[in-house]
Amino acid sequence: MKRKLLIVLAALVAVTSQAQHKYLGGDISLLPSYEKQGTIYKDFNGKTIELLPYLKQLGWNAIRVRLFVDPQNAPESHKGEGVCQDLDYVIEFSKQIKQAGLELMLDFHYSDTWADPAKQFTPKRWEQANAQQLADSVYAYTRSSLLAMKQAGIEPDMIQVGNEITNGMLWPTAHIDPTKDEGWDILGSFLRAGCKACREICPKAQIIIHTEKAGDWDITRSYYQHLKQQQVDYDIIGLSYYPMWHGTIPNLGKNLNLLAEYFPKKSVMIVETAAYYSHENDPWATPDQYAEFYPISKEGQTQFTRELVAELKKHNNVTGLFWWFPEENAYGNSVVKGWLNRGLFDNQTGQVLPAMKEFNYFLP
Repeated sequence: MKRKLLIVLAALVAVTSQAQHKYLGGDISLLPSYEKQGTIYKDFNGKTIELLPYLKQLGWNAIRVRLFVDPQNAPESHKGEGVCQDLDYVIEFSKQIKQAGLELMLDFHYSDTWADPAKQFTPKRWEQANAQQLADSVYAYTRSSLLAMKQAGIEPDMIQVGNEITNGMLWPTAHIDPTKDEGWDILGSFLRAGCKACREICPKAQIIIHTEKAGDWDITRSYYQHLKQQQVDYDIIGLSYYPMWHGTIPNLGKNLNLLAEYFPKKSVMIVETAAYYSHENDPWATPDQYAEFYPISKEGQTQFTRELVAELKKHNNVTGLFWWFPEENAYGNSVVKGWLNRGLFDNQTGQVLPAMKEFNYFLP
């Protein structure tokens, strides 16, 4: 009897340990702007909630926040999409996150506006810099930003050095083709500079390098092999995975297995995912667009989330899952001009969507 009890206790400890090393959360960088406009969020029963405590109650344990260099220089159209997160904004929001008992993932964009595979604009303040000066700027800016956060009593638990940098960063200087060898010396110098600053100021933080070709193994393998050749010091392979752009969930699973085989010392996080539940008031998609992947409905979004979570739980190297822009909620406000309809709250009613329940099953 005593032996059986010990076995059960050991199993419980193992499960608890696993849960502690997995992260469930989302990039809710626009929440302070929604709160400023008095946006109403509702739970499954239609009761008004405060979002951060509610997410913590549901089991979320981490929040991702983006940081732009000088977002006042962003195009007006991008500001209308939610580009506003300067260092002061991030510090104040990070205080809320920590006070809610949640861990913090800081996402350096190294741009004044959106940085993604199609665009990596060099900040206006660095436009005249050469490659060496840009590497020095990345180091100095990363270091000073993290020092400011520490002085405010906040230390990130995870840090992204760049956002969706599959094709490089700080274009045109470090614009690369991830399948070719050209340009990697420059990109490597930028990433080493950013990672060095992170290690110096926040030595306990895990460093993430974030790419977005989760469905393309050849590109993903080539990219992270080049990082190894460049001796970039990081901890986590961060991936974006959206069903409409990155292939099927079984294909993602195959690539996750290959990542475990080729890069066994690196854990993997899905640092961005989402799926549509509507195309209402959406200036970027037509009514039937992407419906071939999952139905554009609440049921379709729920189905995607259920299947994604089930797949990710098969992979021991996957340690994190983050929804992108789950806080989107147009109910009673005008924070953004168009609706993406990929959040976890209904833009019409402010009520949490059914996909949230499936999302939360990622943690044991």
